[in-house]
Amino acid sequence: MARSENGSLATELLRLQRELVVMQQWIRQEGQRLVVVIEGRDAAGKGGVIKRLTEHLNPRWCRVAALPAPSDREATQWYFQRYVEHLPAAGEIVVFDRSWYNRAGVERVMGFCSEEEVKRFYRQVPAFERLLLDDGVILVKYWFSVSREEQERRFQERAKDPLKRWKLSSIDVEGRKRWDAYSRATDDMFAHCDLPDSPWWVVPADQKAAARVNCLAHLLSVVPYRPVALPAPDLPPLRSHRPAGRDARARREVPDRAATLVNGHGRGSAD
Repeated sequence: MARSENGSLATELLRLQRELVVMQQWIRQEGQRLVVVIEGRDAAGKGGVIKRLTEHLNPRWCRVAALPAPSDREATQWYFQRYVEHLPAAGEIVVFDRSWYNRAGVERVMGFCSEEEVKRFYRQVPAFERLLLDDGVILVKYWFSVSREEQERRFQERAKDPLKRWKLSSIDVEGRKRWDAYSRATDDMFAHCDLPDSPWWVVPADQKAAARVNCLAHLLSVVPYRPVALPAPDLPPLRSHRPAGRDARARREVPDRAATLVNGHGRGSAD
């Protein structure tokens, strides 16, 4: 959890994360399928909320789908085909870090597809999502909205910080010049794809900590889960013994770097 998140928001975030574990247990037990689509402006905090959403869930039953640019072969497939391959089976949660809505956003704005392909996408996406819903998939779509000033502040922060510089791609840099084009594309996307049975939910994201809490709280409110008991395992007493015949040869251990890093109390720092 980031140090910048204040106490009350951090406490609520942890409570929500505990409840997400309960929700996942219900999804697993009932064989439900949950798809969460996370879209939004560059640097709007999509990665941060995905991390908080998934970090305490069982990774065997929850995964993030962050697809790279399509291969030459994938570029000739039906547009939705490669996304279908990542949809959940019974008991699973899949979070799309960017999704089929790439076509309505970055692909359109950056000229990676034609306007005819965009029109075809808008004709097909309502039917595609209704097929998912009709088959019992729970689909929740979030759009993270950030102001131009806050986006620029985050871009500058990423450019200066070597630990964050990888987040600033060449597409992000080019897209920085096309704010208005992205605005028009987003408005068009909402006009075509904000559907009664598959709506978009907008998350104001200038304040990252608040956006995370608001998004996770809303997700828990729209998934119709019920509490499912996850009993604590009954661990037998640990018996201390050395199995007969165990090889006692010395094993190579990594150097104890941690022991050289001491705080003012002379103990290794765990922070």
